[in-house]
Parts: sequence; C-alpha cells; structure tokens
Amino acid sequence: MAQPLTDARFVTSAADVKSLGVCHAEVAFVGRSNVGKSSLLNALANQRQLARVSKTPGRTRLINIFLTGADRWIVDLPGYGFALGPAAERATWQKMVEGYLTGRTTLRMVFILVDAEVGPTKLDHQMIDWLRSEGLPHRIVATKADQVKPSKALKQRKDVAADLGLHSADIAWVSAAKGSGIADLRREVAELLNL
Repeated sequence: MAQPLTDARFVTSAADVKSLGVCHAEVAFVGRSNVGKSSLLNALANQRQLARVSKTPGRTRLINIFLTGADRWIVDLPGYGFALGPAAERATWQKMVEGYLTGRTTLRMVFILVDAEVGPTKLDHQMIDWLRSEGLPHRIVATKADQVKPSKALKQRKDVAADLGLHSADIAWVSAAKGSGIADLRREVAELLNL
C-alpha cells in the first residue's frame, strides 16, 4: 500500500472560498512568504512538483486545493508578509485567507509554518493570535530545520517554543531538504484526514 499523501494531485485554485466545493476533511498550510511552504508540501507528498516552488516570495496567490485519498484536501494558502505583486491584489489575500479559515466546517487543522532559524516573526505572532482568538485548531511547524547548526538546535527549539508560549514538543521540527521530521508530519496529516 502506498504511503499516505503520496497520491496527492492538484485539483483547483480559487480566489473565493464560496467557490470551493465540499470535502470530507481538509488541512491547511499557511506561513509567511518564503518560509518553504511549497517545498514542505512536495516533501509530504513525496513529489517534486506538486506545489510550485519559487525563489520569488508570494507566488501562491490563490487558495490551492490538492486532493489526497478519498475526498480529502490539502490546502495551500497564500503567504503573508513580503510578496511581490500589486498592492490592491496583496490587500485581498488577507480577506481571502480569513474567509477560508473561518468558513470551512471540514477544516481539521491549520499548520502554521515558521522559519526554524529565524523564529516566529511579528506576522507569525499576528496569525497565531488571530487563530487562537477564532478558536481554530492549529499546529506550529518549524521549517528549514537543516539551516540551524546542530550545536544550536536544542536551544533554538526551546527559544522558538518559548517565544510562542509552547513546549518544544508542541512544535513539529522539519526539513524538506533533508527529510527530517517529514515522515512524522505526514503521519499526523494522514491521521487528521482519516487516511
């Protein structure tokens, strides 16, 4: 039997949550621009080009839906923070993301990606505070863990967790480039989607 999520395929992109259909269960990934969201999605699905990877921040501009298993979705949301694009377009992204996050009854978890080396930014804190205020289920995933020197990894994990008022074990620590933590996160996503 194939590993969960490896059958994922792109289905559609939408600018309006109202245009999305229904599914049995879904999880969403969100984070600041250039945090490695597309690379992480590709690693989780064990595919090279499921989600488009770009060196230009802010390439994800729509709600992107990937189907996995029977009627389960992985949702890639636009990044927040620095992104290239018209100001008017960037201004619509927040409304689009908030509309999606508050409008999906089948949403099981919001995975918030933070840069393991940089730690949570002001924008990350704003997103996490907003999710907490809305009572939405969320989990912190520290990406690019391979960029943290091994001698500093333990302290960095503690610092990132403390900055967010969490314990180190509450944060998934992953590297799409090296594959560390990917299998565990894949299992977690699969369980949330009942795969």
